[in-house]
Amino acid sequence: MASTKEFLDLVLDRLSVLDDVTYRAMMGEYVVYYKDKVIGGIYDNRFLVKYT
Repeated sequence: MASTKEFLDLVLDRLSVLDDVTYRAMMGEYVVYYKDKVIGGIYDNRFLVKYT
């Protein structure tokens, strides 16, 4: 099941306190970047944060 654009907008709204947050669509899902580094992704309408 692909993630919805509405859920992406919700996540980006919550992350709006950070500067330089971007995303890239990949096969119906989204990869989220902070300062050009992968911080997580949106898969099946869930925001998963990369553990580093």
